[in-house]
Amino acid sequence: MYKTDETNNTLNELSNLEINTWINVINPSSEEIVKLAESLNIDKNYLIKIIDEEEQSRIDIKNDIQTIIIDVPIKVKNKNYLMSVTTSLVIMQIRNEYILTISTKETEIFDEFINNNVPTFSTGKKSRFTFQIMYKVALKYIRDLKTINIEINNAENYLKKSTQNKDLLKLMHLRKSLVYFSTSLKSNELVLDRIRMNDLITLYEEDQNVLENVIIENKQAIEMAQIYSGLLNSTIEAFGTIISNNLNSIMKFLAGITIVISIPTMIASFMGMNVPLGVFSSSEGSFLILLIFSLVISLIIAYVLKKKNML
Repeated sequence: MYKTDETNNTLNELSNLEINTWINVINPSSEEIVKLAESLNIDKNYLIKIIDEEEQSRIDIKNDIQTIIIDVPIKVKNKNYLMSVTTSLVIMQIRNEYILTISTKETEIFDEFINNNVPTFSTGKKSRFTFQIMYKVALKYIRDLKTINIEINNAENYLKKSTQNKDLLKLMHLRKSLVYFSTSLKSNELVLDRIRMNDLITLYEEDQNVLENVIIENKQAIEMAQIYSGLLNSTIEAFGTIISNNLNSIMKFLAGITIVISIPTMIASFMGMNVPLGVFSSSEGSFLILLIFSLVISLIIAYVLKKKNML
């Protein structure tokens, strides 16, 4: 629990609930949900419902409780990959007395608030605080999208020489992350549009400016996700084609080498049959002649294959 000291504009951690307190909850247990509901005088079942990780982004206002649910980007470990996904974040203004944030996963969104690095931030100015949170969420999407773009560019460096599936699998994970981001950003956009168009929240001039900035950054993130998705799809197609071509080149080279090596073996097999060879069988230079002949034939075939781009 935190509260801004308006005198010196600092954020203090509290041990007891006060008016204008910010309560930040991460992955609450059943006991914590019950305690939270009793302390804030809100419906326990409603809390359980909105904490669901699959809950859709939306805004809900009833009984003097304003609930905004948005999706925020997080990093999760997926086997050998650190993958970008999204999870829901609940922001509740409760009877204009408290602001409550609930998430099921750890997120970086609140770090700057807790470290008191956000100008004009105050737990008492709940609407502005809500939009400042949403602004940080939009910026986090943009940062993560730029990181994904860097990973896409790095993957392109392996296109000419890679024949391994792990590089392609990494791109598949990036594409999945972009799908999560695109879907979540569009859901967040619907929430922002509803707030702006329907006057669901009383806004002061500074609050309106912050909301407009949130909308702008969210739109930029949506455009970035669309652009990077197109680039990634093209890269994956090129990656698959190049891997296939690399494998075909290797198989073609191995087939050509097999043909060249098989010529001396075939000639030696003919000469080693239990059949009369006349003067050739009694000549002292027969082995050398056979060796030179095999070598010449092999070189001729190798030259032909090289001309046909098979070696």
